[in-house]
Amino acid sequence: MLTLESLVADPDLELRVVVPGRDGALAEQVLWVHNTELPDPGPYVREHEVVLTNGLWLDRTEPAEFVARVIRAGAAGIIFGLRAEQRDTPAALAEACRETGLPLLEISVAVPFTAVTRAAAAIQARGRQNALMSLVRRGDELTSALSRGDGASGVLAVLRGEHDLPLAVVDRMGRELASAGAELDAGQLRAAAEALAGHPPPLEADLGAGTRAALFPVGAIGDADAALLCLRSAAELTQGERDALEQTARYLSLEVARHQAVQAIEMRFAVELLDMVLSGAQRVAEVPGRLRAFGVDPDGPLAVFALAFAGDDDSATLPGMAEAVTDFLLAEGIPAVVAAGSRDVVAVLSWRAGAQSLAPRLAAAVSHRFGGARVVVGLADPVPGATDLRTPLLRSREACRALRGRRGGPVAASFAELGSYRLLLESHDEQWRRTFADALLGPLREHDGARDGDLETTLRAFLDHDGQWAATAAALYVHVNTLRNRLAKVTELTGRDVGRTADRVDLFLALEAAQSG
Repeated sequence: MLTLESLVADPDLELRVVVPGRDGALAEQVLWVHNTELPDPGPYVREHEVVLTNGLWLDRTEPAEFVARVIRAGAAGIIFGLRAEQRDTPAALAEACRETGLPLLEISVAVPFTAVTRAAAAIQARGRQNALMSLVRRGDELTSALSRGDGASGVLAVLRGEHDLPLAVVDRMGRELASAGAELDAGQLRAAAEALAGHPPPLEADLGAGTRAALFPVGAIGDADAALLCLRSAAELTQGERDALEQTARYLSLEVARHQAVQAIEMRFAVELLDMVLSGAQRVAEVPGRLRAFGVDPDGPLAVFALAFAGDDDSATLPGMAEAVTDFLLAEGIPAVVAAGSRDVVAVLSWRAGAQSLAPRLAAAVSHRFGGARVVVGLADPVPGATDLRTPLLRSREACRALRGRRGGPVAASFAELGSYRLLLESHDEQWRRTFADALLGPLREHDGARDGDLETTLRAFLDHDGQWAATAAALYVHVNTLRNRLAKVTELTGRDVGRTADRVDLFLALEAAQSG
């Protein structure tokens, strides 16, 4: 790399540092050297160029003004050429450079400026040659890492062997695919994913907690699948580091594309497995083989989980949800087949003792991945083997659908725990439940509102106590006769007699529908 330091190191140039300038200035990259004797070289000097001058302007411009103009142009420094008439660098020029922190070098009378130009060209040529050789060597190492199956971690290891940088690969779902020398928390991973959502992604992202990262997209232009993050500000990176990061990001695109292709194939096979299970006897013989392909023992106990986001809208699943489930189960050491659909994400997994507590933790893990959105898990009783999966698959999905419509309660429940009446209610949308509840309970509410009454509360207490008069009266702190009078009014207003089983069922369902709606 061309720097003032590299020029000083060339003994043939006979350069002497008069003013080193600010800290590190001599080691900063120089774009080129510009020879000028104009009093104001600013219009012709580019940023990071070095001004070569014999000082022929000294009779027309003060050194301090000349230095000020050089600084305004963004030049990297001044090389003052001594001549027979000017055997020493002017003290005023040195003082002006010292005050402003601009590097000042002097070159002997015996060495022409063309020697500096030739030396600069030679240094840049060597730099380009070295960069090209590094590019080829690094490419070979990256290719070898990918061909060995080292994955994204192996690719980062190649880059870390050359540049000691904190690195991570994060996809647009906020998942860390690999890291080397960097640790990102959940918030920082989300920030990286949000940055990737830009079109095109920014060159630098604020990850929070005082951390900034240079962003190198991985994938198609304008639609990055992931990013190579370097936890350094882009301004802190040298050109060599940026070149290495950009090259590595291109190789990572191959690895990410391969990973996505494998995931797509696995997902297709997983969905086909569910079709086999639902086909019943027609394709049941194919199920064990498909389970074995995913590392799941078809002859051992099996369970089915169905997951979805809570709510009555159509957003039951989101891209990346199946991957989040897979990541959790892999971390738990549980072999599973995970299939994603529009209604839910289904996991067929090997059952083990104590796995009942797995479902709430799975819901929490997926929720965390998606910013705290409520996730519900429908379960079914485990079965002894692959040939019996159809019933638990249907029941877990039905339980999941019922849980989606509930505003509270547990995030995980089995088909049996929900109860048949809940499944019946959840099979209808919220508007239907509200209409059904209002039709039966509306007259009670109007009566209670107008007279500050307790008919609805009384009815609920009576049904909660299984129609036992004494127990209900005691719970409400009223006389049994008062209870009878209130329930007679309920019958009058609703047309439903609490003494009849069929009418009790209607009233109970109306109360439950009102609560779930």
